[in-house]
Amino acid sequence: MLSVYAGVAFLALLIFPSIRVIGPTEVGLVTKRFAFKDLKGHNPVALEGEAGHQAALLAAGWNFKLWLLYTVRKFPWVQVPADEIAVVIAQVGDAVPIGAKSAVYKKEFGDFDDIRGFIGSGGQKGVQRKVLAPGTSLPIHPAGFLVITSKKVYGLPVTDEYRDIERKHGGLTPHVFGLEPDQLKLVRIGPSKDDSGRVRDTIGIVTALEGNPLSSGDIACRLGGFDDVAEMEKGGRTDADVIDVLLGNKNQQHNNYQDFQAFLDHGGRIGLQHDPLLAGAYALNPFLVKVDLAWMLVVNQGEVAVIKSYVGLPTVDTSGADFKHGSIVRPGHQGIWQTPLRTGKYAINSRCYAHEIVPTAILTLNWAEAVSKAHNLDAHLSQIVARSREGFESKIDLQVQIHVPDTVAPRVISMVGTMQNLVSEVLQAAVGNHFRDTLQGMPAIEFIETRSDVQAKATDHIRTELARYEVETLGVYIQDVLPPEHLTDVLKKREIANQEIATYKMQQSSQAERVQMEKAKGEADMQAKLAQSKVAVDIATNNANAKKAEADGESTYITKIGAAEASKVEALGLAKAKGFEKQKEAVGAQATALVNAIQAIADGHVNVMPEVLVVGGGGSGAMEALASVLTRAVQGGGVVPHLGQPVASAAPEPHGNGKSQSGTING
Repeated sequence: MLSVYAGVAFLALLIFPSIRVIGPTEVGLVTKRFAFKDLKGHNPVALEGEAGHQAALLAAGWNFKLWLLYTVRKFPWVQVPADEIAVVIAQVGDAVPIGAKSAVYKKEFGDFDDIRGFIGSGGQKGVQRKVLAPGTSLPIHPAGFLVITSKKVYGLPVTDEYRDIERKHGGLTPHVFGLEPDQLKLVRIGPSKDDSGRVRDTIGIVTALEGNPLSSGDIACRLGGFDDVAEMEKGGRTDADVIDVLLGNKNQQHNNYQDFQAFLDHGGRIGLQHDPLLAGAYALNPFLVKVDLAWMLVVNQGEVAVIKSYVGLPTVDTSGADFKHGSIVRPGHQGIWQTPLRTGKYAINSRCYAHEIVPTAILTLNWAEAVSKAHNLDAHLSQIVARSREGFESKIDLQVQIHVPDTVAPRVISMVGTMQNLVSEVLQAAVGNHFRDTLQGMPAIEFIETRSDVQAKATDHIRTELARYEVETLGVYIQDVLPPEHLTDVLKKREIANQEIATYKMQQSSQAERVQMEKAKGEADMQAKLAQSKVAVDIATNNANAKKAEADGESTYITKIGAAEASKVEALGLAKAKGFEKQKEAVGAQATALVNAIQAIADGHVNVMPEVLVVGGGGSGAMEALASVLTRAVQGGGVVPHLGQPVASAAPEPHGNGKSQSGTING
């Protein structure tokens, strides 16, 4: 009976430890303690019952493995989280060829969950080119493969190096294999914000870390090279057709680098790749593919992108013999493309092609504190500082408008390199030197006063300079001239004086206008009287003319009658004179005078009663009578009768009382 119990106990000790319960997401790695066969080759996994890790895994459930012969260690299934990938490192298989960094992948390998199929199909040790996709959950042999995820490394290291690390750190991590956790996530390419906060589209620039070397002279790999471009040129295809092919890609041949084995099979080379990745999420092997995000090229309305190609067919210049500023080529050749890219978005590899955005709309550049908001080309331009002939330093705010036609944009860039060079190296020198030379050759005040002429000459000068670079000059505008402060004061005072003069002239003119207005008003008010006065003047003029005519007639009459009377009197006088002479000779002078006096009295020409008594001094009575007649003639200022001679009146002698008295004339 004791032996029975002992047998049962022995069986219990033998059987129960040999029962292995494997969970639903676990596998059991069986290790054979000893065998009569040794492992073949350098594989750590026994395929034919050799001692060591067995190829067959214990599946989920109850399993029996005699503990005296086998050990069993449970491992979890490999589980790849969503949005992540897993990289597989094979610890079994053939050695990779010399120079290779990864193992060849075959479809027979599947997802590495069949170790016998992997080894039997020629699987190789090392990094596998295929990655496990997000969400993968597989019972992968832990001794045959290490599977690396972002947070955990699945499998059992079989090399001393990895075992030492595992013991030291309590497990393996991606860092042990030179990977960062982020590298084991899907590569996502999509819109992103730039430094200014603007959302922009991105592309992925790919670098292959394995493959045959690039051909001599190449800097990037394009599947099939540029033979297709050469064929298109021979067929007479247009530049636009060639550009479409170059900006397209051949990524469909290797599933966007996700099938790295297909990439190599189609001639993929190590290094920079010509074809970028577009927006999307990609399961890329971080051991084999490196992706750098780059901004997609956006060409806005009113501008073009001049392309400088570093890859392609050899340079064949199309610019002509007269162009001495570099090579202009067709698209697909190395050099500056003769056809720029116009409005649109382009997934162009910025490490294979450089681009220069050229504004083809009117470009305004400010030599001032303010800069244009449409571009940043004038950010480094500042006010032009120049000295006048007298040494005054002035600051000039200037604006220049230029235009680059899109058809000549490649030639312009070939000459100046970049638009920034055009502004800072060419335009800044031409504009600054011209204005400095102009101001230095004239007084500062003259420069200010003749700024329109200076502006016109500057436009002609700059237009001539930029024409050499095939750039159009639309205008040069002097925005402001800032002379020294003391000169500004002088100009202000002068202008104030000029304004005062103008004010005085206007006031003078106003007063003159006022006089004219008052005169007009007075004339208007006096129109009635003026009309009456004009009528009166006309009447008076007519009367005067009538009286003049009457006077002229009377004068003519009197002249004629007077002449006749004068002739008559003259004749009578002469006759009387002869009579008096004869009478005098007959009776004497006194008697003659007396006779004529009496005759005058008789005729009534002399008053008998004298007002002035002339008394003779003891003469005869006749003389006294003559004296009386002369006295009367003197008083009357008359004429001695019949003699026709004037007789002077006796002047009255003044007396104290201011009265005149009769005097006596003594004969």
